[in-house]
Amino acid sequence: MKKWIVMAAVLLAGCAGQPAGESGVANTQLDSESRQRARAFTDLAHAYLARAQYKIALDELRKAITADSRFGPAYNVYGLIYMELAEDTLAEENFRRAIDLDRSDSESRNNYGWFLCTRGRYDEGLEQFSAALRNPLYARPEQAMANAGLCAEKKGDLALAEANLLKSLKLQPDNPNTLLKMAGLHFRQGRLVEAQRLLGRHAELAPPTAESLWLGVRLERRLGDRAQEAVYGLQLRKRFPDSNEARLLLTGQYE
Repeated sequence: MKKWIVMAAVLLAGCAGQPAGESGVANTQLDSESRQRARAFTDLAHAYLARAQYKIALDELRKAITADSRFGPAYNVYGLIYMELAEDTLAEENFRRAIDLDRSDSESRNNYGWFLCTRGRYDEGLEQFSAALRNPLYARPEQAMANAGLCAEKKGDLALAEANLLKSLKLQPDNPNTLLKMAGLHFRQGRLVEAQRLLGRHAELAPPTAESLWLGVRLERRLGDRAQEAVYGLQLRKRFPDSNEARLLLTGQYE
């Protein structure tokens, strides 16, 4: 997920006593003010979601929907929250509501696609990513491409996974997360030297994660460099002792 900008929710006063001939203008202005309030509350909800403060985020979304029940991004954030809470029916309902309100909403399609992929509905998820990418105005196509790559890998289609990750890296070559995912894919394909190069590039761009250190352990083990394997393993145990990757290391589950 995603650093969000916290915006203050500014309550705008309505216009009173408009002349009859200006009623259309007044309604348009009120609609615009309602949309602005909905957007502000949704941005606040996004910020609370990023901090895992789900109850407060849901409260802000209720305010957003009260201000403008047709503001699609609010339903997208509802979907993300319910996805985190494993409320799958509610998550799907809200993602679909966001898309129904705006068929060109690529952010909602990307998030819905990832939801579907994490639930094992790979083909449906890949179709949502494709739909998101068909929008020429989508501001972050590299995100949907990367997610499509991960979804294809989960499905077992490694060729499609590589194609999508390469497209993402072409648009954003220094994205550390995508580099790490490509390194993992190359490791799975047995392309160890390429995986090693990409893992090194990831280390230049971002601090180590449990995922990157665990990949390093297994990669160096395959390459036969036990000293470097031990270095990765020590970092993993010290930095992320409670991670699933550290547990796998301690129990010797390398594959």
